Amino acid sequence: MPKIRWGVLGVAKIATEKVISAMSSGECSEVVAIASRDHHKAEAAAKALGLPKAYGSYRELLADPDIDAIYNPLPNHLHKEWTIAAAESGKHVLCEKPIGMSAAEAEEILAARDRTGVKIEEAFMVCSHPQWLKAVEICRSGRLGEVRSFMGYFSYFNDDPKNIRNLAETGGGGLMDIGCYLLMTSRMVFGEEPRRVMGLVERDPSSSVDVVTSMMLDFPSGQAIGTCSTRMVPYQSVTIFGTAGRLQVDIPFNAPDDRPCRLSIDDGRDVFGSGLETVELLTCDQYRIQGEAFSRAILDDTDVVYPLEKSVENMRWIEAIFRSAETGRWETAG
Repeated sequence: MPKIRWGVLGVAKIATEKVISAMSSGECSEVVAIASRDHHKAEAAAKALGLPKAYGSYRELLADPDIDAIYNPLPNHLHKEWTIAAAESGKHVLCEKPIGMSAAEAEEILAARDRTGVKIEEAFMVCSHPQWLKAVEICRSGRLGEVRSFMGYFSYFNDDPKNIRNLAETGGGGLMDIGCYLLMTSRMVFGEEPRRVMGLVERDPSSSVDVVTSMMLDFPSGQAIGTCSTRMVPYQSVTIFGTAGRLQVDIPFNAPDDRPCRLSIDDGRDVFGSGLETVELLTCDQYRIQGEAFSRAILDDTDVVYPLEKSVENMRWIEAIFRSAETGRWETAG
């Protein structure tokens, strides 16, 4: 089977500890090169990961004719610049979330995709994970009745002022880093766009990044609420409520690769959970699945799992949540 040859921009932790090894184990993807602005870092990463090529600049990697696709895990403020540069070099791009610093940047990337004809996707790995495919299937099946409410929470604790997630100028803060998952998955569950959103934001007084952000989303067929935080105990959960049942995704975002994922379905017959059923899914690696799906889309010239148009909308709603926190009013994507 032919394989898509991947190059990686930068030596980000998510790339070196999770994504590269996962994608290298795929049937139709292999990572063959990594680049860093520090050539020694690139060489060290390539040696540790068993990659044949290391480059001392991003441009060198993009110029390699043997690279088919680029994985871009660079800091948020560099997503647009290097995703567009890769596209203009004829490379397909899987870019970490958020796709850019703003909806306007997302639209520029969309325009670059259309101009160059390559495939570009925001790396929301949940879109192709079996537990989320199953969750959406259950919601659509009618088993929960009419889906009316989505409730999500995602948090971790990080107060290091030097950490990139705490730097406003590089796109730090909770909503851009993890709250985007709550927004994206609620849109996926309802299968529609919100009519309006409300946001409540607490910012760090020294860095100005949001450290606790809550959102309310008014969908045509239901409502969603969510809270994300970078200064709380690590936790994550999503519960979906319908008129006839409740579905809980136990570990919705950092799905483990060493044990099965579980969905809990409760028909609500009593508060003690006697109507509870657990659906266990086979152990898998969500980064491997994501890489395989994108590689197959290239090989078969089919649509990517999460189209850029949806990424643009997600960025518009992120901006609307921030805007609502300032105005104190419901806001639309505009």
